Amino acid sequence: MKRPSNELIYHGVIGGLLAGLVVVLWFFVVDSFAGNPFKTPAMLASAIFDARPAAATTFRLVAMYSVLHFGVFALLGVCAAWVMVALRAAPHLLLGVLFGIVVQELLFYTGLIFSGLSPSGIVPWQHVIGANLVSGIVLMTYLHHASHSSMPIGLASLRQHPLLVRGLMTGLVGAAAVAVWFLCLDTLAGAPLITPVALGSALLFGANADSAAINIGVLAAYTVVHIFAFAVTGVIFVVIAEQIERSPSFILLAVLTAIVLEAVVVASLALGAQWVLGTLGIWSVIVANLLAVGSMGAYVWQTHPILRHNLRAVPHQVRV
Repeated sequence: MKRPSNELIYHGVIGGLLAGLVVVLWFFVVDSFAGNPFKTPAMLASAIFDARPAAATTFRLVAMYSVLHFGVFALLGVCAAWVMVALRAAPHLLLGVLFGIVVQELLFYTGLIFSGLSPSGIVPWQHVIGANLVSGIVLMTYLHHASHSSMPIGLASLRQHPLLVRGLMTGLVGAAAVAVWFLCLDTLAGAPLITPVALGSALLFGANADSAAINIGVLAAYTVVHIFAFAVTGVIFVVIAEQIERSPSFILLAVLTAIVLEAVVVASLALGAQWVLGTLGIWSVIVANLLAVGSMGAYVWQTHPILRHNLRAVPHQVRV
């Protein structure tokens, strides 16, 4: 049954405002760690309305951007609610992820470009993705509850996606292996937890070797990114493993995936945190990746008896 337009608008606005609040809180925390709690909204307001960098953080700039920010998110919420009704789809977390990192990302960067601003010089892309990802999930969670859908959401919905659950568990195994490896190295060097803090400072906040220091906020932020990256990797591993179960010749794909994982990690460090790579030593990064791949491979091997049977007992050829 079609929902009344007033109810749709109401819930869309509320959901959009909640999503917008998540983004505000995200950048408030980030800016607070940098020593200026309202730096980002002031900088964006000055760039958009005054067409120049902000000389100082003022109430006027923060208020102007807040009105624009919440107005846009209220409109986004209404649009999202209308699309859900038009498509007769129940809001769920995957749609929230897609909405956050696709729709909201495109809108944000398109707005900056049409304003004549350089996207890379305003807000670090890592924080834009993180804030939009969480806000998209919050928006869809609210719309899900507002629609009184009988479909589960959150952790309960994982029961309907066993492959995703296996992938997440596999990723957590790899994430734990890397974390323990660097914790041991840092402890032996007399500076426990310095590696995740250094990586978080460099990759997420653009810090250099002189400004990196033990910070609980940076450690927490990097831990979230670390787990998320390995969760995605774990899902890919499980998908490949189950493809190999059906066709053992696809084992080449697993080997290529491991090579690509190594290359992506080293390239990311070289581009975003070259000084960290020099501090760690490339050998420690290579060993960490080998431990991650080995531990995830061992977990997949133990949890996929059909895979073990096929690779042990069935002769196969590798197709290139």
